[in-house]
Amino acid sequence: MSQREPNAGLERLFRATGWTLRQWIQEINRIGTERGTPQKYREPSAHQWLRGHMPREATRPLILEAFARKLGRPVTQAEAGFPVTADESNARPSTVEALVDLGRVDMDPSRRSVLGASLFSVALTVPHWPDVVGRMEVAGKGQIQRAGMAEVEMVTAMTERISEVDDQFGGRHTRPMAAAFLVNTVAPYLTAGAPETVRKAMMSAASDLCYLTGYMAVDEGLHGLAQRYYVKALELAGASEDHLTYCTTLRGMSVQAVDLGHGREAMRLADAAASASPNAGPRMRAFLAGQQAHAAAQIGDRGTALLRLREAESAMDKAESREKAFGSYDPSSLNYHISQVRYELGDIHGSIVAMMQSDVLRYSVYRRTRVRERAVLAERQMKVGHLEAACATWHQALDDYPLVQSGRADDRMRAMVGLIRPHLKNRAARELHERARTVAPASLGA
Repeated sequence: MSQREPNAGLERLFRATGWTLRQWIQEINRIGTERGTPQKYREPSAHQWLRGHMPREATRPLILEAFARKLGRPVTQAEAGFPVTADESNARPSTVEALVDLGRVDMDPSRRSVLGASLFSVALTVPHWPDVVGRMEVAGKGQIQRAGMAEVEMVTAMTERISEVDDQFGGRHTRPMAAAFLVNTVAPYLTAGAPETVRKAMMSAASDLCYLTGYMAVDEGLHGLAQRYYVKALELAGASEDHLTYCTTLRGMSVQAVDLGHGREAMRLADAAASASPNAGPRMRAFLAGQQAHAAAQIGDRGTALLRLREAESAMDKAESREKAFGSYDPSSLNYHISQVRYELGDIHGSIVAMMQSDVLRYSVYRRTRVRERAVLAERQMKVGHLEAACATWHQALDDYPLVQSGRADDRMRAMVGLIRPHLKNRAARELHERARTVAPASLGA
C-alpha cells in the first residue's frame, strides 16, 4: 500500500506557532464558534492532518485563520499544503465587479448561510492610502451611459435615509435593501460615462454606502462579510480621494475588532485611521482619538488610553456644533468611550457612571444603539451587585427592543436572560423575566 505523505507545509506553520496540538485544536474550535459553526475537533484530528490527511473543505479556512491570528500575517491555502481555490488562482476582479458579486450574495435570502460562514480575519490585507488614492480600474460601460451630479446627490440622499432606518430599526432588514441599491443602481453609475469631478463624487458616495452596509453586517454578526464591504469602501474612498470616508472606514474596522476582543488589531487600525487624517477637524479628531483610547485600554496600555481619551475630550470641547450628520461623533459617543476605557481598565463603577451619562445625552433617533448600550449598562450594574437597578435598566432596553431587528441587540437580550435566571426568587428579576418572555423571541431562551 502507498504511504500517505506528511503535510510539510502544515507542519512548518504548526511548529512556528509554538502551540501544542491541544492549543491548536482549541483555537480552531473557538473560531468555528465565533463564525456560528461550532466544531468539536480533538487532538487526533490535528495529528492526522499533519500526517497528510486533508481537512474538510469547510474546516480549512478555520485552520488558516488560526495560524494567521497567531503568526500575525496572512496564510494561504498553498502555504498550508491545501489545494489552491479558484479565488486564489483566478485574477482579481475589478472593484465594481467584486462589489456587484458581494451585493448579489447579500441581497439573496437563499445565500444567507454562505454569509454566516464568512470569517473575521485579523490578517486581512487593508489597503493603505497611497495604494488606493486616485486609482480605479477602468470598467466597461453598462446600460447607463451618463451620470451627473443629480445622480450623485440621489445616492447620497438614499444613503442618509438608509442610515436613519438602520439607526431606528437595526440592520437585519435594512442591509439587504442597501445591497440591492448598490447592485441595481450604484454599480451601474460607477461604470457610466461622466466628467472626472462627477466620477470621483460618485465613487465617494458609493464608498459611504459600502461603509454603512459593512457596519450593518457587523450589527448582524456577519463579520467576514463586513470586512469585505469595508475593504471596498477603502478602495472607493481612495479612488475618489475621499480622506474622510477612508479614515472613517478604518476606524469602523477598529471598532469591529475591539468588540470581538482583537485589541492589537483594533489598535493598529485606529492608529492607521488617525495617521491617515492629519488635518482632521476637532470633531473628527475626537472621533478617532476616542477609538484609539478604547483599543489601547483593551490591550492594557493605560498611559496611551488615558492620553487619547484626554485628546478626545479636548477635541470635543472645541467642536463648534452638535448637529447630527452622517458618521457624526457627539458627547454621547464620547461618554461611551469614556465608559469603555474605564471598564477595560478595571473601573466598573466609573464605567457605569459614564454609560449612564451617554444614555442621557443620546439623540432619540439612535434607537438600536439605545437598546444595546442600555443592556450593556445593566450587565455592568449586575456585575457590581445592583440587581434591582440592572432590572430597571433592562426594562428600559425592552421598551424599544421589539422595534429593533439587530443581531447585537439579540445577543444582549440573550445575555440578560442568562444573567437573571439564577435570581428569579427576587421580585424585580422575576417580573423582568416574565416581561422578557412576552417580548423576546423564544430563540433567546426567555
